[in-house]
Amino acid sequence: MQATISEAHANLVPPVTPEAATPTPPRNVAVDAYRGLVMLLMMGEVLSFAAVARAFPHSLFWHVLAYNQTHVEWAGVGLHDMIQPSFTFLVGVALPYSIHSRIRKGQSFPKQLAHTLWRSLILIALGIFLRSTHSGQTYFTFEDTLTQIGMGYTFAFLLAYCRPKWQWIALATILFGYWLAWALYPAPGPNFDYAAVGVPATWHHNFSGFAAHWNKNSNLGQAFDVWFLNIFPRASRFVFNEGGYLTLSFIPTLGTMLLGLRAGEWFRSAAPKIPVKRFLIAGTLLVAAALLLHVTGICPIVKRIWTPAWTLFSGGLCFYFLAVFSWVIDVKAYRRWAFPLVVVGMNSIAAYLIADLFGEAIERNLHIHLGYRVFQIFGTGLEPLMFGIVALLIYWSILFWMYRRKIFLRI
Repeated sequence: MQATISEAHANLVPPVTPEAATPTPPRNVAVDAYRGLVMLLMMGEVLSFAAVARAFPHSLFWHVLAYNQTHVEWAGVGLHDMIQPSFTFLVGVALPYSIHSRIRKGQSFPKQLAHTLWRSLILIALGIFLRSTHSGQTYFTFEDTLTQIGMGYTFAFLLAYCRPKWQWIALATILFGYWLAWALYPAPGPNFDYAAVGVPATWHHNFSGFAAHWNKNSNLGQAFDVWFLNIFPRASRFVFNEGGYLTLSFIPTLGTMLLGLRAGEWFRSAAPKIPVKRFLIAGTLLVAAALLLHVTGICPIVKRIWTPAWTLFSGGLCFYFLAVFSWVIDVKAYRRWAFPLVVVGMNSIAAYLIADLFGEAIERNLHIHLGYRVFQIFGTGLEPLMFGIVALLIYWSILFWMYRRKIFLRI
């Protein structure tokens, strides 16, 4: 039995005997910096640009910042909408490095698979735990970043052992199959009661025609959640998600991970060169395909329900981000500026927990011990920003302290 597993392992993974004798390759600073930017955007919600924009209603500058620190209502994209796909994409980028590191250490495929399953369960459990911190009981929900990644991670790991051709085929099958399932599910009719599923009459973001299959809380994913989420104990019956987010989004989210997986493999196969041109070409093709699907009404670009078009569009933007970071840091060798981002990016789980689990306590204690006036130094309109800057510096200082002492949270 062991011989059979070893033979299968050899057929699935490129030969690594030369690698086994070489030292561990250096960390990819560009990837760490990109991940750091993503986490900084998430932690940066404390800067409260929307509150500042309300204080300066005629300022285009603050309104642009506020727009990019909130999620778009439905179709389209803002910078804030790129946090989850970027984090997911970078999980895929890191996957081939993780696998080859474990192979280099002599870890068998069954042990790798067991660790992957454990990691998936931890991510799902951690996501549920963080969503339950303000609830009277465990709040079972599966649409947040960690649970979505956890639900797809094991599949991504298994596909990482396949040849690139089969990875692309898997990506196409996932996206087309998911699109087809939604397209075949009945679209809401003209008399559909949107108010019953939390969509007010003043909400004008629903589509017409064929694209109506992807309207808010009137789609296949909504129907699945009405069944699935009510299996778990709840304070009250699940009827709809106010933001329109869905459990089934983990399926196209897996597609985002697979795009990251290909990027990670391109990094490894091109080393020591940086495949910036390939990243740019991939990004352009993905964005163009997504825009074509959107403008023709075949599949709209909607992040909240992670449509296949969104997978392509956001994946293309992720390739652009990766190309820019790689060009600046690796090709042009401008690295010193990226250090603050690397500090965050190398401890992304810690950054996630600091903002999500301890953020409120840190902010509350700032007001307890410093009061409010100190943050009004530039006027009351900028008070939320000044407060946010201090809180963000505290977040970063904690991560810097961990970085200096080589304390990195890993799952």
